[in-house]
Amino acid sequence: MKEYIIHPCSGITIDVAKDEYITVIDLDGGQVADFFAEIKNAADEFLSTGVTIDCNESLSLSAGNIVYTNKYNPMFEVIADDVAEHDLIHPCCRPEMFEFFYHNGEGHANCLDNINGALGKKYPIIHPVNLFMNTKIEPNGKIAVLPPKSKAGDKIIFRAKSDVRLGVAACSVSESSCNNGKCSAIKIVVSDGI
Repeated sequence: MKEYIIHPCSGITIDVAKDEYITVIDLDGGQVADFFAEIKNAADEFLSTGVTIDCNESLSLSAGNIVYTNKYNPMFEVIADDVAEHDLIHPCCRPEMFEFFYHNGEGHANCLDNINGALGKKYPIIHPVNLFMNTKIEPNGKIAVLPPKSKAGDKIIFRAKSDVRLGVAACSVSESSCNNGKCSAIKIVVSDGI
């Protein structure tokens, strides 16, 4: 078993073998984790929220669901989920997003740079699974980002369906309800069983 702490407003990469379990824990509660991955040794195949929505026929993600790659291959199975409220719509925050909404983009820590930096990549945009992010879609199509429902210690557990390289960030948005107005740490545990 290996444990990792993602400090507030930062990102890490973790190699995970097929059939290993990945537990993502919201240590303090109310913190979003931008969860992205590539198939190991096949960097043109990576996590796709669009394909995941398509294959699951759902905008939600919870226990029993599969997360898919851009090539429609199973990447992760959701084994257990304390919260069952995650976002599959929003891209990683980035300087342009902070500038657009808050006029403070220059030099702002952000998940796009943190995941790219961890993976050693330059993806122009990343659509992660935004774990614990609470996005409400109104009947008229409007989107509202509400405070996460996750409490301290809440977790989601995945089983890897392939060898993967994770790129995960503890989201850097403190300017809205996305992280309940503050940024905190995320813990990841990789293990052979649960």
